[in-house]
Amino acid sequence: MFFDDRPFWFAGGRGPRGRHGRGGFGGWRGDGGGRGWPDLFGERPVRAERGNVRYLVLDAVSETPRHGYEIMDVIEQRSGASYRPSPGVIYPTLQMLEELGHVKVSERDGKKIYAITPAGSRDLDEHREDVTAFYEQSEDVWGDHGDALHDVMDRVKTLMRGFARAARRGRLTPSRMAKVRTILDEAVQKLAVLLDE
Repeated sequence: MFFDDRPFWFAGGRGPRGRHGRGGFGGWRGDGGGRGWPDLFGERPVRAERGNVRYLVLDAVSETPRHGYEIMDVIEQRSGASYRPSPGVIYPTLQMLEELGHVKVSERDGKKIYAITPAGSRDLDEHREDVTAFYEQSEDVWGDHGDALHDVMDRVKTLMRGFARAARRGRLTPSRMAKVRTILDEAVQKLAVLLDE
């Protein structure tokens, strides 16, 4: 699966934007990375198989030319924020599509812009069902729960911001961290009981 393995507090994730139309965490950005909030839930909800990413990319540029990060944004939005391909996936895929003659490259504002070619359109048409199935799977998994999960993750975001402030001010002493672990252990146990009911 094409997600990096950084901890979520370095993620540049966004909240669900599908049918609920809500924005994301908006913080938690360490190095400009890009996992979405569903990655916080152990088992990631949807998988983009290696052979299918190219069709998601072709679909993203089928209506209008886009640069790499715009393509990533479109895929994330259309999947209801359950999948955002990383630059390490998108740019090799774009290079492959260019070599195949399925996209053509131009430049706009100093950025490479990718547009679908007739050959790319034919390839996409042949695999349109794969693209549709992928996005339907994404919507089915998260669409009905986006608002509720967003509210929960807002609280997690507030917690992580508190940790970041304390770390910047040198307040995360060993004794405080021991107390934090105790509080978190109690919260985790209570949540485990609640979620197992």
